[in-house]
Amino acid sequence: MHKTYKTSGTCSTEINFDVEDNKIYNLKFTGGCNGNIKGIASLVEGQDINTVKDKLKGIKCGFRNTSCPDQLAKALEEIKS
Repeated sequence: MHKTYKTSGTCSTEINFDVEDNKIYNLKFTGGCNGNIKGIASLVEGQDINTVKDKLKGIKCGFRNTSCPDQLAKALEEIKS
């Protein structure tokens, strides 16, 4: 299943990824800090969505109440597993 998620409160504007057998593949952010989002994508490739969601939920970026990792966790919360 392909998922597109419109982010809120971050430099990135959108997250796209695929989920197969409850695992994340092909994660791509639109916008955001290039090195950080590439790092996140590499780390979560092939990982279980629930594990990733639990690890990333609530991470803040500077003065913001959210972050790119937190937005990914919110996108994963929308997926019933």
